[in-house]
Amino acid sequence: MSRKTVGIVGARGHTGAELIRLIARHPQLELAFVSSRELDGKPVSGQIAEFAGDLRYQNLEHEQVGGKGVDAVILALPNGKAAGLVAAIDAQAPDTVVVDLSADHRFDERWYYGLPELTRERYAGQKRISNPGCYATAMQLAIAPLLDRLAGPPQCFGVSGYSGAGTTPSDKNNVELLRDNLMPYALVDHMHEREVSRQLGIPVEFMPHVAPHFRGITMTVNLWLQQPAKVEAIRELYRQRYAGEPLIRVTDDAPWVSRIAGRHGVEIGGFTVAPGGKRVVLVATLDNLLKGAATQAMQNLNLAFALDEFLGIPL
Repeated sequence: MSRKTVGIVGARGHTGAELIRLIARHPQLELAFVSSRELDGKPVSGQIAEFAGDLRYQNLEHEQVGGKGVDAVILALPNGKAAGLVAAIDAQAPDTVVVDLSADHRFDERWYYGLPELTRERYAGQKRISNPGCYATAMQLAIAPLLDRLAGPPQCFGVSGYSGAGTTPSDKNNVELLRDNLMPYALVDHMHEREVSRQLGIPVEFMPHVAPHFRGITMTVNLWLQQPAKVEAIRELYRQRYAGEPLIRVTDDAPWVSRIAGRHGVEIGGFTVAPGGKRVVLVATLDNLLKGAATQAMQNLNLAFALDEFLGIPL
C-alpha cells in the first residue's frame, strides 16, 4: 500500500510537535509539509529530534495549503482560524481528508465527530473530521457507560496542565502565576461543557482549572443514578464497556495524572459509591496533548485511510 501524505497547519504548538512525532513513526504516513508562521524556514529536525529528513517549516497561505494535493491536512490552530483554510481545501482538493483539532466544527452536523471509542460506528467515509476537545474526551469517556442510568446532570471538576492553554502567553500558561496555585476559569458555559452536552444529549456541568504541571488532565466526575448500585457492579460495567479498547484502562484506584503524562491512553478508576447507592464519583486521566489531541487525530486518520485504527500509536 502506498504511503499517505499528510500536512500540518499550526505546527509550532505543543500538539503540532506531538503530531510530527506520531507521523514520523507511522509506517503508512509521510509528512509532506508543516506550516508555521513563527518557524518559517527552520528545519523540522531542528525542532523535533524524532523527525529525520530535510523538511522545513513553511508559512503557507490558505490557497497554497489547498493546492498541495496531499491526502490529509491536520489543522492544529486556535479556535476561529479554520474557516478560510477549509474553504480553500474544499475549493481545490475536496477529496483531501481534513482533521480539525479546534472547536470550529464540533457543532457542525456535516462533520464527523471523531471520538472513536464512542463514535466509530458513525464513521462512513467522511472527509471532514472534527477532533474532540481534551476535557471533552475525558468527560465523555467517564460518563458514557452510565449515561442511561443517570438521574441528573453530571458534575465534572477538571484540572489540566498548562500546556492545554497553548503557546501564546496568557495567565493560564504563565508558570510564575501558576506556581503553588490552582487557577479556576470559565466556570459556566465552557466550550467543552457545550460540546459534551451536545454529544451525550444531556446537560453536563463542567468546572475547569489549570494547575502548575505541564501536561495531563484529571477529571473528577460526580454522577447521580436513578437506582442504587454497588461499586463492584459499576466498576464491572466500565470494564465491560471498554473491553477490547487498547487505549482505555479501567483501574480500581483513582488514577494519577503524573502516570498518564506522555502516554497515549485514558485511565478511569477510583469508583466510589456514597451511602444510599445513588451517587457515584469516579476519576479519569489522560494526556491532553495525546489522547486529548494528537493521538485521537491519528486514530481518526487511520480510520479515514481504512488502516488499523491504532497503527503508529504506541500502546
